[in-house]
Order: sequence, then structure tokens, then C-alpha cells
Amino acid sequence: MPKQENGQKGDSVIQNDLSESFEEEVRAFLSDEEKLHLFDDLTKVNPVTTTTVLRCLQARYRVNLFYTNAGCSLVALNPFQPFSCLYSPELMREYHVALRPQDLKPHIFAVAEQTYRNVQNQMDPVNQSIIVSGESGAGKTWTSRCLMKFYASVAASVISPKGNETVERIERRVLDSNPVMEAFGNACTLRNNNSSRFGKYIQLQLDRFHHLSSASIQTFLLEKTRVAYQAPNERNFHIFYQITKGATAEERLEWNLPEGAEYRWLPNPERNLDEDSFEVTRAAMCHLGIERCTQSNVFKVLSGLLHLGNIQFSNPVDESQPCDLEDKTKGFVKTTGDLLKIPVEELLESLRIRTITAGKQQQVFKKPCSRAECETRRDCLAKVIYARLFEWLVLVINESIYADPSVWTSFIGLLDVYGFEAFPENNLEQLCINYANEKLQQHFVAHYLKAQQEEYAAEGLQWSFINYQDNQNCLDLLEGNPLSIFSLLNEECRLNRPSNPALFQARIEKALSSNQCLSGDRFSKKPNFIISHYAGKVCYQLAAMVEKNKDAVPPELVHVLQNSKDSLLQKLFPVTENNQNNIKTQNRAPVVTVVSKFKSSLEHLMQILNRTTPHYIRCIKPNADCKARTFKREEVLSQLQACGIVEAITISAAGFPVRIPFQRFTERYEILRKSCGPSKRRVCDKSNSHTAEEKGETPVMDEDKASRSAVLEILQNVVMGQTTAEQTGSGAGTPSVYCGKTKVFLASSVLELLEARRAEVLNEKAFCIQCCWRRFKQKKFAKEKQSATVIQAGNSTKMWLEQQNKEHFQLYWGIKVAGAVKCHLSHCVPELLRLLVLSFVSTESSAVRSWLARSRFRRMRGAAKVIQRGWRRWKAKMAALAAAELDEGEGEEFPAPGATVIPAKLPCSLDTAWPGQAIVQFWPLGLVLAAAPVTATGPRRDLALLGWLGGLQESGCSRLEGPSLGCGIASIRALPQGSVRFHCRKSPLHYSNVSPHRDACSITGFNQILLDRKELLPT
Repeated sequence: MPKQENGQKGDSVIQNDLSESFEEEVRAFLSDEEKLHLFDDLTKVNPVTTTTVLRCLQARYRVNLFYTNAGCSLVALNPFQPFSCLYSPELMREYHVALRPQDLKPHIFAVAEQTYRNVQNQMDPVNQSIIVSGESGAGKTWTSRCLMKFYASVAASVISPKGNETVERIERRVLDSNPVMEAFGNACTLRNNNSSRFGKYIQLQLDRFHHLSSASIQTFLLEKTRVAYQAPNERNFHIFYQITKGATAEERLEWNLPEGAEYRWLPNPERNLDEDSFEVTRAAMCHLGIERCTQSNVFKVLSGLLHLGNIQFSNPVDESQPCDLEDKTKGFVKTTGDLLKIPVEELLESLRIRTITAGKQQQVFKKPCSRAECETRRDCLAKVIYARLFEWLVLVINESIYADPSVWTSFIGLLDVYGFEAFPENNLEQLCINYANEKLQQHFVAHYLKAQQEEYAAEGLQWSFINYQDNQNCLDLLEGNPLSIFSLLNEECRLNRPSNPALFQARIEKALSSNQCLSGDRFSKKPNFIISHYAGKVCYQLAAMVEKNKDAVPPELVHVLQNSKDSLLQKLFPVTENNQNNIKTQNRAPVVTVVSKFKSSLEHLMQILNRTTPHYIRCIKPNADCKARTFKREEVLSQLQACGIVEAITISAAGFPVRIPFQRFTERYEILRKSCGPSKRRVCDKSNSHTAEEKGETPVMDEDKASRSAVLEILQNVVMGQTTAEQTGSGAGTPSVYCGKTKVFLASSVLELLEARRAEVLNEKAFCIQCCWRRFKQKKFAKEKQSATVIQAGNSTKMWLEQQNKEHFQLYWGIKVAGAVKCHLSHCVPELLRLLVLSFVSTESSAVRSWLARSRFRRMRGAAKVIQRGWRRWKAKMAALAAAELDEGEGEEFPAPGATVIPAKLPCSLDTAWPGQAIVQFWPLGLVLAAAPVTATGPRRDLALLGWLGGLQESGCSRLEGPSLGCGIASIRALPQGSVRFHCRKSPLHYSNVSPHRDACSITGFNQILLDRKELLPT
């Protein structure tokens, strides 16, 4: 069982023996210093103490190993020097394509890849968050920048999301937001050259293909007071130094920034930093869709703020008159007005005269301001302009990287907030910053240190609680109800009276004296209070804290900015209905303090973090001087103790980092069960539930037992070499798997084993499906191929028959001759008839009949040869007979041989129907063929002809009854008259010049009868 024995012993001798043995273990561990840098995971350190952890980190820092795993978090030491090989694209790809990134060296890319794979695996909660924390100067901004580069590289889509070549890819725009935000929101402080003076939470939104589709940026508490006030040896925001150093000659002339000019709000301009690159900022703004003219307008406003800071006031001679301007600053007023496009008179009036509305009649009074009030108004004007400009810039960036929520399905969040700060003088800004760090530390404590141990006890694990530093008392002091520092500060702002720092200090001490985290500096003359934060004690000065919390903007300043002719200022300060109300309405509006807004936005952020899977990166500052290769133990130790690294390592080493409920576990790893199929399992579950109902027990318990048994079965099948811990009360060592009451607890190695086995099974199932599908496709293809072969064979037979259609008349003539030579062809006609029927039916029947026709083709071919021989003999005989007739009987009329003349009365009109029976002469054959039914086509016509010929053969007589009545001309009977006419084939046609309708039709000639027989048909 996971057990950490740290209880106190009653016997002091035993306690001393334990402490001595423990010290011997520590000395034995630290004796081998050459191997300390090999501990890339601090949970492997034994024993886990602040000394052993500190020595391991120092040994790794000495050999340029700056990242170390510490249980649930990653410790990142700031090297204070560039290492390009640590963040190269090749290294990004190495971590991305690795099968097990955790087997590589600890790195921020390993954490990023783990979050990306969690999104791909869709393990609840799917959304991920990386919380980058640490003191100012520990490397949080650089870490966030590298993480964004990693995600932009590995999650990049192949095709542009909008499919337009002119639109920059979303990855490029996300990365370009960094230099712009740092230029306008970062500054050089005493502890960091690129300190973030605002907090930001970046959501990198992924579509269903896990490609980066969009992003959004949420900011917190910009330190706008830095525009008008900079502490000694500190600088203003980077953007002011960029425009003064990087502007061209034309831009200097346009923005009125002469080279070498001095500005009160631009201290330490001689220091050159890497962050002063103006071209990088301008290029990034272009990629974000900010046009050159808009950029020039932004920089012109910033130049106006620099000139506004040089305006100085002097006390007037008469107090009833406004303050005078110092002689050397009068030119700056005109320059400021020109750059901001505000009339100089209106600008001076808003700075020096205050408007008061009093009485029921809303009378307006104007009162001159004192010198201090004028300077306060000047500073307030600069702060409100810069704050609105920063908000507008964030809005523009979000619009350029925004996508509809229906496009993306999950996100990975990066939280980069200002680190814990403790300066010689601390005010409201430092109070809010440290409050944010307290909330993040409390999130770490509640999510990991506290909740995890409580969960172990609730699930039945034998666990001795490990002490940790809980900062809940500090949070109660800052934000608790009903009384806290924030509530008292807001209440002081709502009172319509000048604030008194001394009275406010006494009120805080009286109301919150019971909280142990509150104290005060009795030896300081300035009103103050001290709060014991998780990272140390910080003294806050109360002077001007209430005024900063009010963040009140005089309505005269807002009005003069709304009347500006500058297009950018008109966007920043639009004229609304609320602004058009009278001053009294504005003064009575509810006060929204800085603390209230910051607390609300921070609570919203914490709600987002609580719905995601958190990952922690603890940035550690090796020394306060920002020197490379310098490791100061005292400073590093204080940071480790403050953020609870040692306690987290101890809990991670003794506990289970993975906790999954039974239901989710079985749903995800159900495919790993081997004992019974799904149907059998359902039957077992139903029988168990019926048994439970019979016994009067609740089926929920049986479901829990069934889920637990399913979990144990899966673990036994997968984790062969692992020992599954049971609730036996005794266990040797620390098991890697434990089944609690409602959850299964796993070590990271077991989870990796389960995921690997699950992926293997899924691959096997996918391969099986692919095989079945391919087998089905192959069988289907083979069947289609066979069918196509049969169809092609049938089509070949049909094509052969169509080619033989040209010889059908010859075939019919041959059959007629076969009737004449009956004795020789009597055995051929029935077979030929049968084959012809099969061949004609096969053209419209199935492929099987076509195959039968092809099998009998040889027999038909033999019969055809016999017919051809008979035809040739008959043709030669007929040619000889025709030649004899031409020579001997020209001009004579002779009857057809064997013909019987049957006189018939011809119809008087074409409308008269033909007789029911038609007499067909046996000779000549051409008349018989002409008597074929016209309306019948194709096989029907052929079968009719065969029927006629068969009848002739069987009867042997000279006339035949037609089988098809009313289907056209069944026969043609002509009386012998005139001379003998000859067909084109030179066969004698004795009656070819006689028409069937003698009175109504004058058509003569047999050829004409054959061509126009359709017109002779009755209607």
C-alpha cells in the first residue's frame, strides 16, 4: 500500500535514532556527486528532502541540464544565456515523433507533446492547460513563447483554413501576436529585462483533425501606471523605446520625435535590449492585418503621450486662477494637441479646470485644480489612452486569429502571468499580482496536494497525510467574506470622501487582526500592512492605494478625447448615449473598482482551469542578478519551498498520479477483456441484477462490484508482471495498481502499458476489418469479372449472329431447296430449327443459354455446310434452267409448274380485308419470302418464316394456311398473263406484273411490290 510514515514517536530515543539514520541516508545519497545529475526525475531521489532535491538541481544546472521532472510538474531553471540547440525545430520534431516522449530528456516540449496526445486520445477532460509560474525573471515569457512555437509546428494544417493564398496561416498569426503583445505589455524591471506587466491566457483551439484552427487571448490587469511612473532603474513599456530608436527620418518628422530628445516618461534610454527591435514589431503587426496607416496612427498617439509627459505645471499667483504652465513646457502642449488632434484650449481646460454639478437644479460650477491635481489629471489622461489602446490591440489580434466555436472542438491553454513580486515599495499593482499567484498556488494545492491525499483516504488506501503549506488563510485575508482587504478597499472607494491612509490602516488592523497572515511594520512612518504570502512576506504601502483602486477618469478628459479628430481616438472613445448624459448621472454611476474587475476575471480563469487537465511548469530563478552559470542555493531553496515542490515530489513518489473512475476505465479499456463476449457479459449483468433484486439489495452495489470485477479482469489480462493491490491491509513495497471503491489508481508506467496494449488491440481489430473488407472487395471483383466474362461471351455470340443476318435469305433459300431434296435434308431441318430458336432466345436470355448456344455451334456449322452445298447445286441447276428458257421460250406464256389456278374476286378497294387464308405457291420462293408478316420483327418474323417452311415440308402440297392472320400480306397470288419477267437473280417470275388489287393499284413489277408492300396493307 502507498504509505508514507512521518508520524511523531513518543520515545525521544527512538526519534533520535530515526533522525540519525535518516541523516546517514542523506549523506550516503549525496556522497556520490558524480551521479547526482543523472536523476532526471526527482521522484527517484531517495530520500526526498530539500537538501537532496537542491543538490540534484545544482548538479544538473552545472552540466547545462535545465529541465527536471518533479512528479506532476516540470522544474525549469533559467540559464540566462542562449542555447539554440535546446529549442530548435529538429528537437521539436524529435519529441513529436517519439513513441514515448517521457523516455527522452525532460523538456518543455515533452510536456507540450503530452498535452497534445491527451487531446488526440480524447481522455476526459479533453481540454488541457499548461500553467507556467514562477518569480519575475524566471523565464515564464520565454517558456510560453517556445510552447506556442511547438504547437504551431506540430499542429499546423496542410492547407490554409480559409483556402486563400492572400490570408496568412493561423499559425503565423498566433506566433506574431507574441512580439506585439510583448512590445506593448512588457517592460524592463529591476528583476527582469522583459517582465510581463500583464497576465494573459492563450487558448490554442484545435479542430476535429487536431489542427490549429484558431486562438483567443484573454488579458488581466495591465500595469498602466507604468506609462506615467517608473521606479528607479526601471523603464517604460518597450514600444516607447522602439519608436524613438527605430523610426526613420520621415517618421520622426511626422511623429515629432527629434533624435536625441529627452522625455520624462522615457527613463534609461541609453540601455539597449533585444526587445527594442522596432522592425520585428511592425512586421508582426502587418501579419496580423494592421495596415501601415493604422500603425502610423498608433505610433503618433504614443508620441503624443511622450510629449504629454513633458508638460509641467506651476502654482498660480492667484488660487482662483488655473495653474500656469512652465515656460519650457508650453511647446509640448501644442505638440501634444497636434499629435492627438485635440484643440490646445480644450486640452488645457480639461487638465486645469474641474467641472462640478451641484444642487437640485444641476448647476454647473468650474473650479481650478491645484498643481497636484493637474499632474494627476495629466497622468490619468495618459493611462486611460494607453489602456484603451492596449485593449483595442488585443481585440484586433483576437479578430485576426478568431474562428467560430463550431469550427474547433478542443483547446490547449497557456497561462503566462506575472510572477510573484516584492519590491522596496509595493502598492495596488503588486497586491493584485501576488493575489493572482496565490490563486494559482491554491489551484495547485487543491488539485494535487490536498485533493489527492483526501481522495486516497476516501477510496480506502492506507495513507499517512504529508504536511504541506496551505495558503487558504492568505486567500481568506485577501478575498474572504464578509471582511477582507479587498472588501474593505472597495468599501473605502464607495465612500464619497478623501481617503486617509492612517485611518484605513487602523481599520484593516482592527477588522482582520485575527488572521495570522496579516501584520504590520511598526517602525515605518508610512501607513502599511504586511501579508505573509506562500512565497514570503510583502509590505504594501497604503498611500494612493484607494485612488488607484477607484481608477476614476474625470468626465472632462473623456469628453475632450471624444471630440478628437483622430480616427483612432474616435474608435477608442466612441460617443454613446451614456456619454451624452449629464455629469450628475455620470458621477452617480456605480463604482467598478480595479480589484473587483481583476477578481472577476481571475475567477473566470480559474473556472476554465478547473474544467481542464492541468500541467505545471515551475520556472526557477537561479540568482537575482540574472547571471549565467550562477546557482545560489538560498534563493533557489526559497522558491522550491514557496511553490511546494518538495511536497509534490513526496506525494508523487508515494502515490498514484493517475486516477480513473471504474465506468470510464471500463468504457475505454473494454476491448482488453478476453473472458467473455459482450452478449454473454450482458446476460451475466442482467442475472446479477435480478439476483440483487430478489435479495432486496440495491442493484447499484452490484453494478459497482461488476465494474470492479471488470477492472480487475482487464488489469490481470494486461498487467501480467504487475501486482494488483487489493484491500488486504498488507502489501510489500509500493504497488503500481490499486482498485479503490469507485476508482482505479495507476502509476504512469501502468497507464502507458494500458494505452500501448489498447493501441495494439485497436490496430489488430482495424487490421482484421481491413482484411475482411479487402476479402469482400476481392470476391465482389472476382464475381463481377466472371459475370463480365459471361456477358462478353454472350455479346460475342450475338455479334456473330448479327453478322450472319446478311446470309439469312440464303439460309431460307437453302431450307427451300432442302424441302425439294427432302430425303437428303430431312434430318437437318429439325436440328437447325432447334438451334435457331436457342440462338434467338439466347440474345435476350441469361448467359447460361448463351453458353449452351455456343456449345452447339459446331453442330450448326456442319449443318450449314450441308445446306451451302445443296444451295450451290440448286443454284447451278436454276442457272442452267433459266438459260434454256431464255433461249427457247422467249415471249411465250406458260403456267407455273404444279400450280392450281383458283379464281378469286379481287376487292374493290384497299379498305377491303384480305381473305382469312392465303394460298402460297411452292415455287418461286421469292413470293413466299415477300409474304412474310410486316408488323412482326426480329425473332418473331424468323420463327414465322420457319413455320411456313416447316409446313411446306410436312405437307408437300402447293398451298398452305398462314399462321399469322391480320398481320400484313400473308401471300401474293397473281394470274398468269403477259410475258415472263425475270428477277434480278434471273429466276423466272411469270406473274410479276399482276397487282393483287387490279382496280385500285397500278403498280407493276415484283421489285416495286416488295418495296411498297406496306402501303398495300389494310388499315
